[in-house]
This record gives sequence, C-alpha cells and structure tokens, in this order.
Amino acid sequence: MLSSGRRRLFSALLQVQKRPCQPSRDMRLVQFQTRHLEEPHLGLESGIGGGVVDLNTFDPTLPKTMMQFLEQGETTLSVAKRALDTQLPILPRSQVTFLAPVTRPDKVVCVGMNYADHCKEQNVRVPKEPIIFSKFSSSIVGPYDEIILPPESEEVDWEVELAVIIGKKGKHIKATDAMAHVAGFTVAHDVSARDWQMRRNGKQWLLGKTFDTFCPLGPALVTRDSIADPHNLKICCRVNGEEVQSSNTNQMVFKTEDLIAWVSQFVTLYPGDIILTGTPPGVGVFRKPPVFLKKGDEVQCEIEDIGVIINKVV
Repeated sequence: MLSSGRRRLFSALLQVQKRPCQPSRDMRLVQFQTRHLEEPHLGLESGIGGGVVDLNTFDPTLPKTMMQFLEQGETTLSVAKRALDTQLPILPRSQVTFLAPVTRPDKVVCVGMNYADHCKEQNVRVPKEPIIFSKFSSSIVGPYDEIILPPESEEVDWEVELAVIIGKKGKHIKATDAMAHVAGFTVAHDVSARDWQMRRNGKQWLLGKTFDTFCPLGPALVTRDSIADPHNLKICCRVNGEEVQSSNTNQMVFKTEDLIAWVSQFVTLYPGDIILTGTPPGVGVFRKPPVFLKKGDEVQCEIEDIGVIINKVV
C-alpha cells in the first residue's frame, strides 16, 4: 500500500500527465532514463506533462549528456530542431525517469534577495548590486527526486526559482550581448537550511545552501527562443498542496542580462553553468511563526511555460 506521502506525489504526477499534451513546437530538452537503457539519453519533452522523444535514437551520433550537447552548440541544436519538425515515436511519460536537465556543471551561481517583493517581506532595502553565492553541483537532483533532510539541520526551507542555463562560453559579457549566451531556462528549488545560512558557519551562506539534494532541477531545459519573455512568468511554490509562494518574474531586481554581465566580470561562464535568479516572498523562515519542511512533505515548484517539479521530503 502506498504511504500518504507517496499517494500525494503519485496524484500530483497524474495531474501533470492529465494536462493536454498538444504537439509542442517549443524545444524542451531533457535528460532521461528508462529501464531498458544502460545509460541516460537526451530527449525532447512533447509539451508540459507530455512524453519524450529519444534524440539519441533519432540520431545516434548525438552526445548523451546535456553538457556535451551544449558544448557542441549549433551543431547539436540543429539536430534537435530537425527532430522537433519530424513525426517521431513518443515514449509515454510513465515509462521515463526524468533526470535533472543539466548534471555536473562547472558552477551553480545563485542570487540573493533578487525579488523586490521578497526584499519587502524581509523589511530590507533592494540591493544596489547583485548578491552572489553558490551551491556545489553535488546538490543537484532530478525534478521528481526526494529531498533528504540532513540531520545537521532543523530549519530546512523552500525557495522556487527561475534557473538560467548558459549555452555559450564568455567572460566580461555585455548586458546587450548576454542573451546570446543563454541556452534556456528551467525550474529550480533552492532548498535552504536556514540555521546554517543565517547563524552558523560565520553566516556565510554556502553550507546552508549546498547539502546533498538541495537543488532539484527540471523537468526540461526550455530553450531561449521558446520563452517569449523570461521576465514576465508566473512563479509559485506549493507545500502539501497549499500555495506558499506566488509572484511573477517581473519582480526580479536584476534581470538575466544584468546577472550574466555582472557574474562574468569575475568568472568565465561555460556551457551548462546554471544561474539561480532568486526567489519571491513566502519562504518559511519569515512566517510568524516560522515554518520549515518536515519528513513526508511534498513540494511543488512551478513556473509558467516551463513546468513543475515535485519533490517529496524524506
């Protein structure tokens, strides 16, 4: 018999699958596995909640990881575009295990207090410069994987975020050129241990942000040209079905172009690098009284036109 938590996760996944699966002209790149595959493959998700086209079956010369796919640039992207325009067999979603769209990137860059309404929630001034921190890539898990509560923390919190995935190497990138360096966007959950972020480790944020499983991503990398305006998307988070965060990416203080220009002053950005662009208001730590995740909770992070990730807390 399914536990109540597993029943909720199964029910939520069914709701995602019940959404209309019209043929999508948007390019939604995924990494996936099935029980018949010896290693992960690249695919195209056929719309939000849809099945998957196996790109490596369509063209066996394609790389099998998103990192290699992005590194080869237009060469591999043109193959994916050709597949998008071809009637191909679609693997049912029920037969596919979705992995994070990018695994083992060179870096995961994060931005703090980058929503005006989130700053208001904390009663702090809007930053004049981006506040940058990072997560280790070992924190990345798939869109439906479990979040593991670490025994070292009692204050694990939720944060839905829009993630930018870099597609082209660059340093000292001008804001006017920045979008040419973007491969696409995905949904991220910046899981945060507030005790370690705010009180421990000299109040350096890193350790509180980078426990294993603290960066669910997915379900797809939606390419830049498939999103009309990444800075006008509804963004929300639900815990056990209750909406706890609801905003719009138009509340971002520093837009994608500004963040890429700022970060690339300090470090070279490589294909596959991920930038988490900040979270809207509604996080648990600023509630009265504070609320934190507990075993058995289910968190859904959703962004308009990109999709939803669903993670059980264990």
